[in-house]
Amino acid sequence: MPRYRLLYFNLRGRAEIIRYIFAYLGLEYEDHRIAAADWPRIKPTLPFGKIPVLEMDGLTLHQSLAIARYLVRDTDLAGGTAVGRCQVDAIVDTLDDFMSRFPWAEKNQEVKDRVFHELLTGDAPALLHDLDAFLGDREWLVGNSVTWADLYWDVCSTTLLVLRPDVLEERPRLAALGKRVQALPAIAAWIRRRPPTRL
Repeated sequence: MPRYRLLYFNLRGRAEIIRYIFAYLGLEYEDHRIAAADWPRIKPTLPFGKIPVLEMDGLTLHQSLAIARYLVRDTDLAGGTAVGRCQVDAIVDTLDDFMSRFPWAEKNQEVKDRVFHELLTGDAPALLHDLDAFLGDREWLVGNSVTWADLYWDVCSTTLLVLRPDVLEERPRLAALGKRVQALPAIAAWIRRRPPTRL
């Protein structure tokens, strides 16, 4: 079994899907959280100068979704069939496309607030409509069991709810999906013990 060390800030952010997968699969890892003051020193030592990265057996893997896909590749979380895996990847990429549009690092607060407002009130409803239609009356987004698309939905929707608490008010099926994910024993245990952070 590889020895895993995950490096990220003390945030849920882009590392949380990896932490969810580790929790769900029961894999041990070191959750190393980098202090902001240490980031300028650490950044030049990392592939492409970005985090999260996953260190394992002398290798350093980067890009959060690539790491996630690596971890789930031989598990039921991946989506089962080739078509299922494609559908899972498509949902994950759709969610990531949207979340990546937020100007998280924008220093001009006025610009940041305006773009966040536009995304949350103008663009989010269309995305949520499409996701709700895709989910329909099923329990999980793809197939008959939980996949990492469901885990990623909970990661993303948790952040959206921080930014706009009523964002799922008109989408009870999507809200219920998040609750199902959070009720999974391994995920519930992780949520209870993870460091509290806003994002």
